[in-house]
Amino acid sequence: MGFSVLMSVYQKEKPEYLRQALRSVMHQTLKPQEIVLMQDGELTEELYQVIRECRKECPYLKTYEIPDNVGLGRALAKGVLLCGNELVARMDTDDIAVEKRFEVQYRYMIEHPDIAVTGGFMEEFDEENLAYHKVKTMPEQMSEIRRYAKYRNPLNHMTVMFRKEAVIKAGNYRHFPFLEDYDLWNRMLVQGEDFYNLEEVLVKTRTNRELYGRRGGNAYCRQYLYLRRQQRAMGLLGKWDYYMAVLLTIIMTMQPTGIRKMIYQKILRKQ
Repeated sequence: MGFSVLMSVYQKEKPEYLRQALRSVMHQTLKPQEIVLMQDGELTEELYQVIRECRKECPYLKTYEIPDNVGLGRALAKGVLLCGNELVARMDTDDIAVEKRFEVQYRYMIEHPDIAVTGGFMEEFDEENLAYHKVKTMPEQMSEIRRYAKYRNPLNHMTVMFRKEAVIKAGNYRHFPFLEDYDLWNRMLVQGEDFYNLEEVLVKTRTNRELYGRRGGNAYCRQYLYLRRQQRAMGLLGKWDYYMAVLLTIIMTMQPTGIRKMIYQKILRKQ
């Protein structure tokens, strides 16, 4: 059966991060049939050089150019359609997949054909603070995932493997800045799809002050509130769940970056 890996890169990505991400995919214990790398707009020469280097080692690395930067949601939507396998694993271009990630996920998806998406834990590390290592855990079973999804994204996007047919049936990724994945999961939940989170770290992700800054501000808050209204319209949130979700969204997105960082690291992550 096999599987594809879907990635998207744009010009602001750091070349060394892309190199590490691609090599972590290339060195998996179970390798994909293809890596579909969407080039979202024109890249820097340094990024093109990394891609050329990796293609020499990895003949199954396929790149697709999008002339203008269209954003992550649109780039991934195009990428899903280009993937040649029913099973598709997502990977970000600045993260590192643990060595057995695909072996573990692929086996689970083959053994559980009723599951549309499987994700897992991610381990955060801070290059500015080498002592910082925290794990973002996720609910395992579908009953827990449904409750969790009312207030927070129920899957770590960079850890997921999904069934292409189920994603396309739900409308595929779409342009939904900041929350492309959460938007897709909501539509798949309404569709009746089942998810599962493996209780182990699948990906190592970078974190820094800039990351927490991007998770707040007026634009981010407005987009999140729009998502809450959609959840309500879809029937995913009852009246009081909706009010609570809106309140939590405003609290988390409109506070100073330093406080938001502290909440994420001290309360929402595990050692």
